[in-house]
Amino acid sequence: MPLQSEQLLNLVTKYNVPGPRYTSYPTAVQFTEQFDSDVLNSFHKNRVRERRELSLYIHIPFCFSLCWFCGCTKVITKDQGRGDVYLDYLEKEMELVYQTIHPDSVFKQIHFGGGTPTFLTPDQLQRLGMIIHDQFQVHDSVEFSVEIDPRRVGEEHIIALKEIGCNRASLGVQDTNEEVQKAVHRIQPFEQTEKVSGLLRKHGITNINIDLIYGLPKQTPGLFKKTISDVMQLDPDRFAIYSYAHLPSIMPAQRLLNEADMPTTGEKLNMLVHAIQTLPEYDYQYIGMDHFAKENDELSLALKDGSLQRNFQGYSTHAELEMIGLGMSAISQGDALYTQNEKDLNAYYQMLDGGRLPIKKVLSLSDEDHLRRELIMQIMCKRKLDYGQFFDGDRSRFDEHFSEELSRLKEFEMDGFVEITDTGFNITDLGKLFLRNIAMVFDEYLKQKLHQTAYSKTV
Repeated sequence: MPLQSEQLLNLVTKYNVPGPRYTSYPTAVQFTEQFDSDVLNSFHKNRVRERRELSLYIHIPFCFSLCWFCGCTKVITKDQGRGDVYLDYLEKEMELVYQTIHPDSVFKQIHFGGGTPTFLTPDQLQRLGMIIHDQFQVHDSVEFSVEIDPRRVGEEHIIALKEIGCNRASLGVQDTNEEVQKAVHRIQPFEQTEKVSGLLRKHGITNINIDLIYGLPKQTPGLFKKTISDVMQLDPDRFAIYSYAHLPSIMPAQRLLNEADMPTTGEKLNMLVHAIQTLPEYDYQYIGMDHFAKENDELSLALKDGSLQRNFQGYSTHAELEMIGLGMSAISQGDALYTQNEKDLNAYYQMLDGGRLPIKKVLSLSDEDHLRRELIMQIMCKRKLDYGQFFDGDRSRFDEHFSEELSRLKEFEMDGFVEITDTGFNITDLGKLFLRNIAMVFDEYLKQKLHQTAYSKTV
């Protein structure tokens, strides 16, 4: 895949359109506040009847300062006392959730996201860990990950995280260049990141992820190449290299960025292709879209054995786990039902004060949703599609049901994204850059006007 070839740039220009990231299907845009409470109650009654293995996501919304590029649900404050109040309500929510799961259910994954989870003090982190372990059963070999802002974490934070069971940390870096950092209002000297990485390993948290963003103001291909070179010194297990999604109409803080300083489509492409070409030289496998992992990492192994999945946190392992989200705006992802908590902090508190789960939106999956979800997740996670795995292997039913979609695939074949066989199709190395576009072919919701304006561009 030659850097900046004219043909590749033409393809990116052609296909660089708004589209979902497919951390779920249907996507969160399809969630609705107009739902039948009986559906939710029935879902919970069914869940409580049998022991399950689960994944737990906890959203900590607070940040000390605003990063102008950020699209997360957050609350900007310097008052860490608000963390104590929030933990009070998380405990209330856990008590209510516990009533909806079988008492023998066990959590095999835990993830703290945000916001900034390390906004919490070490004592608050200890308390959160205690609440989790008191309320739920946690698997002995749980994968327990936490997102960390290296600017706002000390050794006591890391000790606390280790003591509550954390064994994986994701370090938000974005870019190591000072001018880029100034442009996005996030000053983070590389020495800070390096120090935190060392402290994590010192205290036994040896699984480290690095998060970068390409497409930020002031970034150039040369500067981004230097950023990758810098963070490579930290020897992380995984990279998440996200395309910056500029959606100021949805994320008002992004209006503070100078659009004139943003790299061109061609420059962004150069950055992405550099990562895809460079990281494998250091034994990182390209998992898909924006994720890379060392060959012996669980993500790489999951890609090989077919158990890789995508959920609201991106690529993940343990496809069989139902995800339960706690905290304001958190999303829960069951097989038949998706829910999202109230995004307004005061409203979140009020619902819990009233003894109710703070669920604001719900999506009940139809049979068609299940069918297309499985199909889209195969594209995103297996980079291929086997028609025989649908409709009990009845190929004629598949051809009839997806006749329009199969016709549209021919253009992707001509552009070199897929290789179509008698039994399905495989996604080529070139096609890996366009996974979202390929999956979009099978997304029946994209015809709705709402969906045409709700997403970032695909490349």
